[in-house]
Amino acid sequence: MTEAKRIVLSSDHAAIDLRKAIAEHITATGWEAVDIGPMTPESTHYPKHGQAAAEKVASGDCALGIILCGTGQGIMMAANKVKGIRCGVCADTFSARMIRQHNDANILSLGARVVGEGLALDIVDAFLSAEFEGGRHATRVDMIEG
Repeated sequence: MTEAKRIVLSSDHAAIDLRKAIAEHITATGWEAVDIGPMTPESTHYPKHGQAAAEKVASGDCALGIILCGTGQGIMMAANKVKGIRCGVCADTFSARMIRQHNDANILSLGARVVGEGLALDIVDAFLSAEFEGGRHATRVDMIEG
């Protein structure tokens, strides 16, 4: 597989089970899941996991990323500190489509304590199936990138 079909996944300890379910789901749909952990349930710090995933996307090693923590908020904030990353937290499919179509998001963040597995997989599918629309949205994304 090429990096065009590679998705990095990372989480903190609160989201290991959901991250593994998502990795299995995206692999079944033809993506290569690059799961960078953690693999054990000991308490860990979400900022380092958000940054590590974001660096894989920013470097081009992976085309997209999916990151998780309890709410999705903290790990998203860490990922967005990496230049070139546009990450949004989603708890519904509409938002997941829109962050790709209008914001050219390259990382999706999910809250494992906010959404259940079924909804999370639907959100992932919405994110992965959407494409950036460009046009007036490109102007706005350029303003974000500054």
